[in-house]
Amino acid sequence: MDQIRQSNLTDKKLVECSSNKVSLETELSETLYNTMKDFVLSNPTWDQYKLINSALAAFLVQNGCKDNSVSEIYLNQLFTPSKSF
Repeated sequence: MDQIRQSNLTDKKLVECSSNKVSLETELSETLYNTMKDFVLSNPTWDQYKLINSALAAFLVQNGCKDNSVSEIYLNQLFTPSKSF
């Protein structure tokens, strides 16, 4: 029963999070772009969106951000196993 409640809370969080998205456009150096592309191609559980979200969350947390949502993104990515690059 607790598992069902937890699942419902997780689903609710995902719906809330998905409605809070913005589009971002930026220029990257060719080296950074190629490295990001190679990482995503060699790690099937990652895509460019997950990589950028993880990198931004890590940067913000490491530079003093106290927002719980940002910390949650950072910690989730920190403890998600991935193939080493």
